[in-house]
Amino acid sequence: MTQHIEKIAIGAFVICFLGVAGAVLVTLGSKVSETISHNSAELRQQQELAHAAALRRAETDGIASEFLRNNPEYSLVSSSDLPDGTEFQADKSAASQVNLKNAAEHELPNLLKGSLPAQTLSTQTGAKATVKPPRMCDMPEDYFEKLAENEPDFQPGYTETNGFVRRYKARRGMLNEREMLAAKVAWGYFEKFTQETTGLANSVGSYPSTTLWDTASYVSGLVAAYELCLIEKPEFDKRLIQLLTTIKGLKLFRNEMPNKVYHTKTGAQVDYTNKPGEIGFSALDIGRFMVWMRICRNRYPYLANTIDNMLLKWDYTHVVDEEGIMWGAAVDKETKETIYTQEGRLGYEEYAAKGFALWGFKPYFAHRAEPFLTTNIFDVRVPYDGRDPRVFHSQNYVVTESYLLDGLELDWDMPHDDVTSDHLHSDGWRAEFADRIYQVQHNRFEREGFMTARSEHNVKGPPYFTYDTIFSDGYPWNTVTPRGDYSPDHAAIATKAAFGLWSLWESYYTDILYDAVIELFDPERGFYEGLYEGGNGHIEIQTANNNGILLASLLHKVQGKILTPGNGGSEVWYTRYRDRDIRIRKNLPDPPQEADWLPAYRHPAQLEETQ
Repeated sequence: MTQHIEKIAIGAFVICFLGVAGAVLVTLGSKVSETISHNSAELRQQQELAHAAALRRAETDGIASEFLRNNPEYSLVSSSDLPDGTEFQADKSAASQVNLKNAAEHELPNLLKGSLPAQTLSTQTGAKATVKPPRMCDMPEDYFEKLAENEPDFQPGYTETNGFVRRYKARRGMLNEREMLAAKVAWGYFEKFTQETTGLANSVGSYPSTTLWDTASYVSGLVAAYELCLIEKPEFDKRLIQLLTTIKGLKLFRNEMPNKVYHTKTGAQVDYTNKPGEIGFSALDIGRFMVWMRICRNRYPYLANTIDNMLLKWDYTHVVDEEGIMWGAAVDKETKETIYTQEGRLGYEEYAAKGFALWGFKPYFAHRAEPFLTTNIFDVRVPYDGRDPRVFHSQNYVVTESYLLDGLELDWDMPHDDVTSDHLHSDGWRAEFADRIYQVQHNRFEREGFMTARSEHNVKGPPYFTYDTIFSDGYPWNTVTPRGDYSPDHAAIATKAAFGLWSLWESYYTDILYDAVIELFDPERGFYEGLYEGGNGHIEIQTANNNGILLASLLHKVQGKILTPGNGGSEVWYTRYRDRDIRIRKNLPDPPQEADWLPAYRHPAQLEETQ
């Protein structure tokens, strides 16, 4: 239409130049009016036809049919079919491709997909979803008696659907006096080291720096403090809303994802020395944070809009690719360009992948155990990542923490599982591998007498951080620095690992671990990182990650699986920006349907030991 008007205008100019301007201007106005009227009528007719076609297609789908009849303004008309000046701002070529694809495949148009309910095991099987347990102070006296009466009788081992039932049971019950004191002391860390200006909690004591991983640990502690009745709703809401508001306002790494480190007093991007600078993003940290955002969204629906809009600010283009591989980002020291590298190894990779899957992403490759190998340590075939560090330039540390987090928060279940009891783990191989991680440490105690609860942890002074492993670099019980230097003097019983093992594995051995760490705290600053194996006392440092996981372990004793089902309704996370190309550009997902679920694997045992 614009080209047509331009041609008429040029003609008018020529005729005007010849002296017949008046007559031509009248003709011009008439033709322009006719053109606009004709095109508007044609556009309305096209819209009506497209809408009628959409209704006919929708008749084969109950959800779409109902939605279109109740919302006639939605149809298959793309932004390229709408006049300028409307609110539809989608990229025309991208929107047209999407609509053509939908029409060809008889799928719902993109505008409607966001309103589809996410499909879970309860919606697809008709089984009753589990329910959020009451806060500890609201539990009736016979709560755990009734829980035991309804406990299903499962036989240990794999199920036909690749779930797994463990030999050991998790501890369940009210907290006793020692455990309540432990919870109060651990929460005291966050009361002391949370910044009033931002709501961010320091990762390590009074040092004003944090990561998204440690922020998730703070959220873990905050949820536990509320559910264990250490704080009430006004304080819980104030803290969490301030934190989420701050995170929404953080400057992102190159307008993509949160930077690896932030200054807790100012919220500014910093490097690992707390100096200003952007250094990249971590897919593992983001995945853990997303686990806790889903936990909060499902448990406290009134916070849903705040959480959804915070996460919608991020650009997920380079975090999870089409093959389901997770990627982190760093900055090239010489060129200053962004470098994207695959992130995650066996243990942490699969845990973080489930964090993304809880929000509709499809991290299929990241959730697989392969490639993995095993090594025989005290008659336990300990799994470790099979990718060669010399080739992939990333170490394969076997530690306890990642398996604990999956158990405490997700019960070693699949992201779509909102049905099975806490005794049956639908992500079966994760639970079975976790049993191996526990058993090898139990066996070490029985064979050599060393109390063992191995995980990475901070230390006071150089090297400041160690990977205290069950297996790494070809050696069992290997304690190394991030640079790979052997550091056996820093081997320790990690407090968070001891509490997590005690919570998830009820045994005489974890009773011993419990006694070793239950009073390992400074009443004014929180729990120490751990107790040195070599008899050199405790690690004189307190951290957010340690105290947050400790509180989650205590919460699990009272409530079991920390993730609870959602309400099944529409989510702003899935519905917003459906009329624009933002969802395409940011790689925002659709509500997960059954075909999108992560598959439940059962990995064949290795026939030959590799070490």
